[in-house]
This record gives sequence, structure tokens and C-alpha cells, in this order.
Amino acid sequence: MNACACALELLGMFVYVGAWLCALATTIMPQWLTMSTELLAIESYELGLWETCVVQDVGGMECRAYDSLLGLSYDLKLARILMCICLALGLLGILVAVPGLYLVNSCKGRTKRSLTITGGVLGMVAGVLCLIPVSYVAHLAVIRYFDETLPEVVPRWEFGDALFCGWVGGFLLIVAGLLLVTSCLCWQMDPEPVLQRRYQVRSTDISSRKGTEYV
Repeated sequence: MNACACALELLGMFVYVGAWLCALATTIMPQWLTMSTELLAIESYELGLWETCVVQDVGGMECRAYDSLLGLSYDLKLARILMCICLALGLLGILVAVPGLYLVNSCKGRTKRSLTITGGVLGMVAGVLCLIPVSYVAHLAVIRYFDETLPEVVPRWEFGDALFCGWVGGFLLIVAGLLLVTSCLCWQMDPEPVLQRRYQVRSTDISSRKGTEYV
């Protein structure tokens, strides 16, 4: 294996872990959507997958978890499911890809390559699953923000920090998966075993010829 493939593997794994942490932070953060009103300028509201928070300019913050799962909107339910699947697939991809690294002496040959490719594919799937709920919630926020049926006095939800973190995490998961798969394309098998096999075959042929000549 050449140095280029090894560098791509290491870079892919570092990006993989960082992207998975971004996806984890996106799932936990309550700042998926934010809203501030002119009537109460000192307070702003934050909406997340697991809780809603009220933030005051003084520095206080009070959060409350959702009372019932059935009372959630369908977009939050979908976002919860897809983000949990994303985290599970991402973690599984990391655990699968680590034994396939060139620096880890756990297996050899095609097994390493198959493990690396599997981990990369899982990372790309996890990245797509992370981008879907984040983009969908952002799409609904844009539609509701520019809804002409609502009066201008009614406050609107806007993008929170978790959405941007989710976009970064999903994009980096896809990049990490592509790096791992690309490293397998740069894989160069060591030619020494082939030469040794040829040498052994030739030596056996010579010895067999000598044996027939003596007979």
C-alpha cells in the first residue's frame, strides 16, 4: 500500500469522527429553530428535537422536554428517527472501518479492503440521512416564514445553529466516506508474494525435471 492511500485513510477517519460528533451535537442541541418577538425583546425561544427553551438576554435559560411523543409535529418525529439512524450507522461505520486501516494489524488482504469500503459506504449513507431532516426542517421554516396568510405581527421561526451544524456534519460524513472508498482504489498490493510464488513454482519445476532425468 502506498503513502497516498494511507494518508487518505487517516484523513478520512479523522473527518469521519469529527463529522459524527457534529451529527451528535446536532441531535442534542435545542437550537434547531429560534424565534424572537418584538413584544418581549428580552426573551427568545428555541426549538429542538427533545426540548424547547426560553432564553433571556440577562443570561438565564430554561428548557422543558416534550410531554408526549404523540403530540410532536411530523417533521420533528421524522427528524428524530433519521438522526438516530444516522448516528447508529455512523458509529457502526467507524467501528467497521477501523480494523480495515492499513496501520491496524487485525486482518490482511481483501478483508481490509472490504472493511474500509463498507465503513465508507455507511458513512455516506449516514451523511445523507443527516442532511435529509436538517434540510426538510429548514425547508418548512422557509415556507412558514414567507407565508402570506399570516399577519406580519405574528413571529416566525428562523434557522438555528443546529441546522448549520447538521449541514456541516452531513457533508463531512459524505466526504469521509468518499475518502475511505478512494483510498481503496489507490491500494497497491505488495508484489513480493507474487515473486516468491513464481520462484517457488520454478524451483519445483527444476527439481521435478532433475528427478525425471535421474530416472
